[in-house]
Amino acid sequence: MTAPDPRLSINQATIKHADLATALRVTAEAGVQAIGLWREPVNEVGLATAAQMLADSGLRFTTHCRGGFFTMPEGPARRASIDDNRVAIDETAALAAAGAEGSTAVLVLVAGGLPDGSRDIAGARERVRDAIGELVPHAAAAGVTLAIEPLHPMFASDRCVVSTLGQALDIARDFDPAVVGATVDTFHIFWDPDVEASIARAGAEGRIATYQVCDWKTPLPADVLLGRHYPGDGVIDFAALTRAVLETGYDRDIEVEIFNADVWATDPLVAVQRTAAAFGDVVSPHLRAAIESRS
Repeated sequence: MTAPDPRLSINQATIKHADLATALRVTAEAGVQAIGLWREPVNEVGLATAAQMLADSGLRFTTHCRGGFFTMPEGPARRASIDDNRVAIDETAALAAAGAEGSTAVLVLVAGGLPDGSRDIAGARERVRDAIGELVPHAAAAGVTLAIEPLHPMFASDRCVVSTLGQALDIARDFDPAVVGATVDTFHIFWDPDVEASIARAGAEGRIATYQVCDWKTPLPADVLLGRHYPGDGVIDFAALTRAVLETGYDRDIEVEIFNADVWATDPLVAVQRTAAAFGDVVSPHLRAAIESRS
């Protein structure tokens, strides 16, 4: 079996039903060198224990998922969300410090959808900007980058009012790129006619905090959240998108993040191995080409 690409990171969502110990074990056993974690499995064991487990695994830490969900108007719910995001920032810093050399302190932010009864999507985006502004001092002090993740427009009402990379960059514009960046996720932005120009802009502004890949295939399941597939199983042009990201100088790990009931039902080690093989087939060739072009 070919060794996994050294820049591959397994986002824990890909093996959602594995607990933290299992996720770390199978990722390392498969020969993958990096992992992105989710807050819920970390909190199940406690942050200190999770950090030690990560350190013992020898894996790099790439992202923490997730923060955000602050489109609601001012009030107790918004205050609670801001406070919880500060906790997530602290978790991210601790895990990045525990990961192997090359770990990155990136907290992925999903903005949140429209509040109940609201049709004011522009106003909701402004509240996202305001919330990030509140969090920036804490993130800067912790050495954490807040990575705004645009989600496909089908999630605009209930999950994320930020639908394009350009919108994410517009929100980030007022803040230090070391503190506020963007998540480039192929599943969510491949459809955008401006996607390559937006990736170039993100690179020029120094805001690509993480690059995540998985594939899009129709028909979508009844729960569209679970419509992600192994790279190469759908219609996304990974060559064009990966080249665009690499041309910005992006040199960090690349996560595969899959939400798919069939993948989740697979033995976690097998799912990681299949992910590594798919990544090797459709993403790695472009990483090698980029290296060769610079040599």
